[in-house]
Amino acid sequence: MELHLEKLVKDFAEVRALDTGDLTIQDGKLTGLLGPSGCGKSTLLYLISGLQSPTSGRIFFGDRDVTLLPPEKRGIGLVFQNYALYPHMTVEQNIAFPLVNQKVKKEEIRERTEEMAKLVQIGDLLKRKPSQLSGGQQQRVAIARALVKQPEILLLDEPLSNLDARLRLEMREEIRRIQIETGVTTVFVTHDQEEAMSITDEIVLMKKGIVQQQCAPQEMYLNPGNQFVASFLGNPPISYFRFPVQDGCLQISDTCHLPLSLRHEGAVVTGIRPEAWRKGDGLAVQVQAVEQHGKDNQITFQLAGTKARALLDVTEPVRVGDTVSLTLDPRFVYFFDEATGTRLYGEAGQ
Repeated sequence: MELHLEKLVKDFAEVRALDTGDLTIQDGKLTGLLGPSGCGKSTLLYLISGLQSPTSGRIFFGDRDVTLLPPEKRGIGLVFQNYALYPHMTVEQNIAFPLVNQKVKKEEIRERTEEMAKLVQIGDLLKRKPSQLSGGQQQRVAIARALVKQPEILLLDEPLSNLDARLRLEMREEIRRIQIETGVTTVFVTHDQEEAMSITDEIVLMKKGIVQQQCAPQEMYLNPGNQFVASFLGNPPISYFRFPVQDGCLQISDTCHLPLSLRHEGAVVTGIRPEAWRKGDGLAVQVQAVEQHGKDNQITFQLAGTKARALLDVTEPVRVGDTVSLTLDPRFVYFFDEATGTRLYGEAGQ
């Protein structure tokens, strides 16, 4: 089911919490609503679900205008951050609860409940109470309960935030598996860029209620539309510098100048991701700190009075105090307007 939001606005008192413009979420895909706390992503989810009403604008599920419909008539499944399981009910009763409310026949309830329990891999836990389950198992029950209604759209509100690191990794993989197997259009709210990057088909990145960019995760990372997008995605984060542009070259240092296909004179805000740096003849820097990140060593050094980071192959040892020579991969170098943060399109070359 395709989801379309038409100029959706939500105001709280005199504060505009959300202003989406026109936004479409693709049928059968897993879309992540990503952004910092307070950016409006949960508000947007509650508007889609019907738990809150928009100040203006309309919400369409396919061709159906659901803007004024209550949640129970929208055909959604909703999983909250705290799971909201009924503690006095068994796993089986929790999953079946929506169908009981809909007065579905007992035999169908049993069949659909068992089918959902099998899908989320808790078929052997049906007689237990929520207090007898781990956090990951409770999350699976909540997802099964949301899916048993056969919703057109599944909404997940920060569903992994209460889990420890290992369970977060396990459950995000499970959410992806379940979404692929069911094919249900899914909207996943998270503030964690790694979660969004790892399992979604598309990311909607938000800031102060406004959509900054919407595209596939890899596309957003490689081609950020503005400085906020470039800053939000990436770990270790991107570093920024003000380098002069003179005679068509980016003046990185007295001895390091890069040709630049950018019509600009004066200083330009330059974003360089840590993976842009490579060992090679070019800029000589002194290593101030070294951290191991799996297959990479992250080194820290000073460049133009600013702390910079580079990710280098862990098999090429480097120590604090060493002087190393670095070159740049232009695919991970970006330019931005200093006043607005808008992306300036140009490429630095060797």
